[in-house]
Amino acid sequence: MVHTLLRLDDLDDLLGHPVCGASWEGFVIETLLRAAPERSQPSFYRTATGAEVDLVLELPGNRLWAIEIKRGLAPKVEPGLRTALADLNPDRAFLVYAGQERYPKGDGIEAIGVGELAQELTALDD
Repeated sequence: MVHTLLRLDDLDDLLGHPVCGASWEGFVIETLLRAAPERSQPSFYRTATGAEVDLVLELPGNRLWAIEIKRGLAPKVEPGLRTALADLNPDRAFLVYAGQERYPKGDGIEAIGVGELAQELTALDD
């Protein structure tokens, strides 16, 4: 809807607009929340010093997943994310990005595409 209201008619228009990153983040969050098991509790984590995680999912069975969202194809782990993960101590930590490859980023963080992470969440219902 926001793309229509801003008259962003194609991908090139979107990629050149300041709303692009926020739009991607909203898309990823909506996709993952739809895939998450019932009774999952979503939130985010942010401190005054800039440590943040875009989506924190409390999943059934007392599991905690921390999900940071980056629009680019070469996502970097920022120091604030590492600090937030140390504070939260999640069971799993993901860096969702616009690519398709899945690979480790160190310190237990996995880079992953939104589709594959959505599939993992859906499989938790099984």
